Amino acid sequence: MTGWIDAHHHLWDLDAVHYPWLMAKGVERFFGDPTPIQRNYLLDEFRAEASAEGFAASVHIQVGAENGWDEAAWVQEVAEATPDWPLAQVVFCDLTAEDLAAQLDAYQSLATVRGLRQIVGRAPGEDARTGTNQLLGNPSFAAGLSEAGQRGLSFDLQLIPELMKKTAKVLDTAPDTKIALCHAGSPHDRSPEGLAQWSKSLRDLSELPNVYCKLSGLGMFAHTWNVEDFRPIVETVIEQFGPERVMFGSNFPVDKLCSDYAKLAAAYRRLVPEEMHVAVFRSNAAKFYSLEI
Repeated sequence: MTGWIDAHHHLWDLDAVHYPWLMAKGVERFFGDPTPIQRNYLLDEFRAEASAEGFAASVHIQVGAENGWDEAAWVQEVAEATPDWPLAQVVFCDLTAEDLAAQLDAYQSLATVRGLRQIVGRAPGEDARTGTNQLLGNPSFAAGLSEAGQRGLSFDLQLIPELMKKTAKVLDTAPDTKIALCHAGSPHDRSPEGLAQWSKSLRDLSELPNVYCKLSGLGMFAHTWNVEDFRPIVETVIEQFGPERVMFGSNFPVDKLCSDYAKLAAAYRRLVPEEMHVAVFRSNAAKFYSLEI
């Protein structure tokens, strides 16, 4: 069947938008050496890879541009230039900003904008340097989450398992805001003990009815993966969230560092029960991001 939606990917044009991390040479990241993807990655390339596997629409997720508005405006231009590829976007916004309302007004003038992302946690090492975990203790962050929901905007949540309990308490104050948990909550410790702790912590989020979960980015912490490496994660996510709150995302081109699109799509088609394919690969994302296909 065709007509799937990739609910989590990135694009970038290094001539149009400035991305500091894509300009930094020789800097290892939590997901590995970014050198192979420090080049333009445009819709034509992504579309060729995704459409070959039956995908026909997608959701662009902000990816560390120096200026969030520049990135959002560029994605809007891409969408308008390719109307035969339905494209929604999640933009960067600092929910603690004093001019939050004005920023949201501007973003909502772009027809493709569906939600916001401000990364809470990437990996323990990077988080210790960036201090993004501290957002959870900032009352303005919680207030911004609530305002997003009041405006009909969703929030893409990227964090690590160690932060799930504290995050759940913050999310509980914004029950009307739809949350998409990126990368299954980044289970970075793939030992049996690590996965057991991740699964236990995940329940703090999965028990909140407004939280959905993306099967995405699982290769970032396991570059030499095989299908069975992902099985316990996929099965746990489906068991906790149910098929009606799970979405597939390629996380390309970041996960291009460890896989091609065909291998990735085939792995998830195998791991997700066939009777759940329509929900996980299309209808949940279409509903969550108001994406017509």
